[in-house]
Amino acid sequence: MKKEEHPTFTKFLSLGLVTGLFIGLFTDNIGLWLPVGVAFGAALGYQKLEQK
Repeated sequence: MKKEEHPTFTKFLSLGLVTGLFIGLFTDNIGLWLPVGVAFGAALGYQKLEQK
């Protein structure tokens, strides 16, 4: 079985991860903003994936 790759989903997920990391570093609260960034990135990536 071949595994499907979704570069759009991966792009938004990594963008959310980096954004959450930067916001967490600037606000000195990485524990909050890292998962929030990943969640928003995953949600946007899934939304863009479903639009195609």
